[in-house]
Amino acid sequence: MKLGYHIGYWSSGPPEGIAEVIVEAENLGFDSVWTAEGYGSDALTPLAWWGSATRRIKLGTNILQMSARTPTATAMAAMTLDHLSNGRFVLGLGASGPQVVEGWYGQPYPRPLARTREYVDIIRRVVRRDDPVTYDGEFFRLPAPGGTGLGKALKPTVHPLRREIPIYLAAEGPKNVALSAEICDGWLPLFFSPKSDAFYRTALDEGFARPNARRSRADFEVAASVPVVIDDDVEAAADQVRPALALYIGGMGAKEANFHKDVFSRLGYDDVVDKVQDLYLAGRKPEAIAAIPTSLVEDTALVGPAAKIRAELAWWEETVVTTLLLRGDHSTLRAVRDAID
Repeated sequence: MKLGYHIGYWSSGPPEGIAEVIVEAENLGFDSVWTAEGYGSDALTPLAWWGSATRRIKLGTNILQMSARTPTATAMAAMTLDHLSNGRFVLGLGASGPQVVEGWYGQPYPRPLARTREYVDIIRRVVRRDDPVTYDGEFFRLPAPGGTGLGKALKPTVHPLRREIPIYLAAEGPKNVALSAEICDGWLPLFFSPKSDAFYRTALDEGFARPNARRSRADFEVAASVPVVIDDDVEAAADQVRPALALYIGGMGAKEANFHKDVFSRLGYDDVVDKVQDLYLAGRKPEAIAAIPTSLVEDTALVGPAAKIRAELAWWEETVVTTLLLRGDHSTLRAVRDAID
């Protein structure tokens, strides 16, 4: 199992000392480093800025919001970063949820899977650069109809460094996971748990079995983002993860449409997540955080003494996960690398 480092979202500003951490990750032999975006910092600019100090480590977006850019604009950015990094770029995409897509980006959210399929198809056509790009889809049409009527089919002036740039899809529900296996080169799970391995294997296998699937299990990447907190006190370590879990379960998404909450329901925490969501939406955030049981934290994160984490890593290595994307402070990099070695 390979290791990556997931920087995640910025809070009020860039993470302190992160440039040095990325260089250390490369020096320690990490396979990849990943940035994220929601409705604050973007994912591309930091990746280019910090990635310029590296030479080997892969540079990925986890995730680039599809609603933030047209497919052709995303393809332009992907080709640009691929050139600048000498072929180290990985394009991680995600559909996000209706609150962000419609509230922040001002784009419609319905039918995200069909929209994703068209989006990825257009990107691949741009990057291959075989012909001027035309598209007559349900969601995207090139050239656009109407307007002046002067729109012209174009192909990029830049020649791609690679005709195939790896595309990974962030997905949580079974249909979207199957789509990632069908049309992409990798899957970016959030809140993966070894307990859910069989559920996700089934979803991935459905995608691999489709007639035009790009990959098989043998050459498909699963890069799971996992919080890691090393502390001799398990409860103290879990306390560092609980606030983020409460936010995603309780506040990241509408009450009737929270895909993150659904992940934990499938893990058997129906009563817990309903309580957490009710408390969070009522403005009782400390109580929502306190309602997260340690078992839920341990199902989706690595917390506690180094020896405990080392033992639990063996469980993760038996799953579909091919790369563990660590989320944690600087001290976790070497400790987890040593545990896997």
